[in-house]
Amino acid sequence: MNYNFDSDEAVKKRKKIIKEIIIWTVEIIAVILLAYFLVKYAVEKTTVVSESMETTLQEGDKLIINKLAYRFSKPERFDVIVFKQSGREHSYYNIKRIIGLPGETVQIKDGVVYINDEPIKEKSVVEAINNPGLASEPITLEDKEYFVLGDNRNLSEDSRFANIGNVVFDDIIGKAWIRLKPFNFVNELNPVIETSEETKEETKE
Repeated sequence: MNYNFDSDEAVKKRKKIIKEIIIWTVEIIAVILLAYFLVKYAVEKTTVVSESMETTLQEGDKLIINKLAYRFSKPERFDVIVFKQSGREHSYYNIKRIIGLPGETVQIKDGVVYINDEPIKEKSVVEAINNPGLASEPITLEDKEYFVLGDNRNLSEDSRFANIGNVVFDDIIGKAWIRLKPFNFVNELNPVIETSEETKEETKE
């Protein structure tokens, strides 16, 4: 009985090639799906388009948005968020810092932000506010509403003004996470440097 070894080897080679093609195709599909998932649900790149967050962020800075940040936790005070308000005509993202949280009452008096009648302790270096806008009177935030301000307090359109107003949770794209150039985490930019009493006394001397 004669056995066709050449034919058997050819079949094995064809099966191997088909297997490699299938694996290669699956890997390509997996990479495409992963890239889609990352852009759609995890991270996104954006550009700062105004001076409203100076000196923390400069106009033209490239940022990475963490779009998963608020799927597992709620926004916190002083988070820098990226949002796009529903029904607004402009196509760019707004970038501001959260100051007031749902259920709180916000008011700006004598250039200082008050939350529930208590002045807040700023975590970033900011100027006193010249124009309190709508917040000259107490603003009580509803459920899922956030009061936001730009760090450039006297050159920012934010929750003090009717064209922005309070930001609702569903309009938040994500948390401003990383500044690409020069590289840094956004929450580490422009911090208030706390000085101890001893350091203050030494400075006076």
